[in-house]
Amino acid sequence: MKKALTCDDIRQLEQLPNVGKATVADLHLLGITDPQQLKGRDPYQMYDELCAVTKVRHDPCVYDVFISIVKFMDGEPPLAWWHYTAERKAYLASPSSQ
Repeated sequence: MKKALTCDDIRQLEQLPNVGKATVADLHLLGITDPQQLKGRDPYQMYDELCAVTKVRHDPCVYDVFISIVKFMDGEPPLAWWHYTAERKAYLASPSSQ
């Protein structure tokens, strides 16, 4: 499936940048079935909810994917998930994230 270039072009979760079958399954576990449901979401809260639902601590890169898709649906350009690794590390290291 062709990836969307803007949030206006997207109709299915599979069109999100950085998203494959496993991430679609994770999003479904969170009750997210439409890309529009990602707008304004907190990717860190999404990660915590996923870990709680599955009772497994997921790879920290899942944070990065969640950040990338939320920002994309909020209107930012599509960027590779690893573009957000430094942002995630800084956020999780900050006292406000504790």
